Amino acid sequence: MGYGEEKTLAGERDKGIVYLVGAGPGDPKLITVRGLECLKRSDVVVYDRLASPRLLRHLKPGAEKIYVGKLPDRHTMKQEEINQLLVDLALQGKNVTRLKGGDPTIFGRVGEEAELLRANGVEFEIVPGITSAIAVPAYAGIPVTHRDLASSLSIVTGHESPDKLDKSIHWDKVTNATGTLIFLMGVAKIGYIAEQLIRHGKRADTPVALIRWGTRVEQRTIVGTLESIERIVKEANFQPPAVIVVGDVVLQREKLQWYERKPLFGVRVLVTRARSQASELADLIEELGGEPCEYPVIDIREPSEPAKVQALRDAFEQAERYDWICFTSVNGVDYFFRWLRRFGIDIRRFNKARIAAVGPKTAEALADRGLAVEELPAKFQAEGLLEQLEDKLAPGQIALLPRGDLAREVLPRELEARGLQTVQADVYETALADTQDDQALEWIRERQIHVVAFTSSSTVANLLEILRRNGIDDPVAALNGVDIASIGPLTTQTAEAAGLQVTIEPQEATIASLIEALTQHQASKLV
Repeated sequence: MGYGEEKTLAGERDKGIVYLVGAGPGDPKLITVRGLECLKRSDVVVYDRLASPRLLRHLKPGAEKIYVGKLPDRHTMKQEEINQLLVDLALQGKNVTRLKGGDPTIFGRVGEEAELLRANGVEFEIVPGITSAIAVPAYAGIPVTHRDLASSLSIVTGHESPDKLDKSIHWDKVTNATGTLIFLMGVAKIGYIAEQLIRHGKRADTPVALIRWGTRVEQRTIVGTLESIERIVKEANFQPPAVIVVGDVVLQREKLQWYERKPLFGVRVLVTRARSQASELADLIEELGGEPCEYPVIDIREPSEPAKVQALRDAFEQAERYDWICFTSVNGVDYFFRWLRRFGIDIRRFNKARIAAVGPKTAEALADRGLAVEELPAKFQAEGLLEQLEDKLAPGQIALLPRGDLAREVLPRELEARGLQTVQADVYETALADTQDDQALEWIRERQIHVVAFTSSSTVANLLEILRRNGIDDPVAALNGVDIASIGPLTTQTAEAAGLQVTIEPQEATIASLIEALTQHQASKLV
């Protein structure tokens, strides 16, 4: 390769690349694998309101977010300005994801954006997305084609004014040429659309469905006929955005509804656990049809002060002395083994010690590392552990307690009262998280959070403090009317002492039991 060729390639690398990505219909898990890859590698994301805000959490640290979305009554940024913005960002050497709802090639104006990018020598890639025209009806239990009912479909924009609709749509051909008609962005024109379809040959009793915010927690579906749908829309005050389905396939909804029948459908849950722990709870909520809003309020980390690290080293170097190692959390297990690696200490040096654990998840974390525990307590807290081990504890024994810096004093106090010596090893610290999530704060202010899930006393105190720091002067009042889910009695005591009313508490202090209690609570509301 000659010098001139190397210079050309270097110059090309000075420009960024623009990924024109379809985000899918709303559910963040419906983005394609390629779309998610592009999002993760980008320096800037340019997005609109039809793309799930939860997708933005996949951005790399420091990535810039630019909102250019459009609302029915105003345009944040004109399309021509968006086109130029993409060019300008790429010419600055930034990799850009233009994130669009649905598929970018279906009424997404991706052609205009790509044309200007090409004209300015900017490399781009079009990443298809799952179109709302098909996915949203599917989430409402409506297949857009059916062997016995419809073998074809048309996708039509309904966003234009009536005179423009008449110019862009040949009503006679559209009405009679296909089995299923899909109109996007047509809620405000539903009366005119129905009128034209009847005028050009559709039966007045042809089934019609409108699905608002399909695939999302706010999904709402109304059903009527061409003759009745305008009245139904007005009576329900049904607002955009929505997908309109016209055809006999709408009748399948009675048999094929699935998403709206999930036990947590329509429920948005604020998950306050540390980010490293939130996935288990969030996944269970999603599996049951709810939407988790991850808002970590605690940050779990290793102690960094030299004196604390030295104290841990001293405690671990006494491995052969311990008769007991008492773990009270999964975090305690995880960080215990981190410090073993850090200090280069072989676990076999603790061969004298018997292992005690509070809760099945803690025991499971130990079992994953090949360590068996004594019998599990019936109560998943320190008091239960003491009751279970009462006849096995003896004066003079030494117990190591790997735990967090905010752990309760019940266990060491009661062990010492029984004549044991305790060595308390704060293997991790719990700090107030630096949480920045404008979407979660907006949902809290607008009362669009339905449940707040607390998994420890520290999540209660920290959430209230973070809300105060973000301008919510009375966070307890802001959460008034929201269901408060507490993982156990200790967390409940903290929440109620702060002025919150706990409405959900499981029989066992586990995530699985918390989800079960939440599900039962939601079911009771439907009775």
